[in-house]
Amino acid sequence: MGVDVFVADEQTEFPVDHLRWVALAENVLAAEGVRGDAELSVLFVDALAMAELNQRFHAKEGPTDVLAFPIDDEPTPGGRNPDSGGTGPGYAPPEPSELPVLIGDVVICPVVASANANEHEVAYEDEVALLIVHGILHLMGMDHERDDEAEAMEARERELLEKFHRPAP
Repeated sequence: MGVDVFVADEQTEFPVDHLRWVALAENVLAAEGVRGDAELSVLFVDALAMAELNQRFHAKEGPTDVLAFPIDDEPTPGGRNPDSGGTGPGYAPPEPSELPVLIGDVVICPVVASANANEHEVAYEDEVALLIVHGILHLMGMDHERDDEAEAMEARERELLEKFHRPAP
């Protein structure tokens, strides 16, 4: 099966080049050592949806550019809810080793990405590429809470973007 990247576009303000962003995400995951059966979702949403996610998960007002939601390594029990009973005769649940690793979700708001691109005087596509890489690095465990973490994360972002998006000028 390998690494699968799913891109979904749930907004209408900016076109999404699905194949371009799938390729970037696949390359970044490979460079970060993701092997075997794994899944990542990249979701493009409107400002309202992003604001709701930002409020719900970070208690912050308004939309942000990117959010990353890691998924636990342990598979959840299957079956009926709420009792998690079996699904019927003859059903044999897959072994946990047979299930893909669910890396997580990267959620991007194109409206905010466009505003960021204008503010930083970069191309919109470059900003989206940065947000995809940034979100994936969060899912891989990187953070930018401390200065040393931020420097390391920014350096890795630059490396990955130069290799898989566009060389730096």
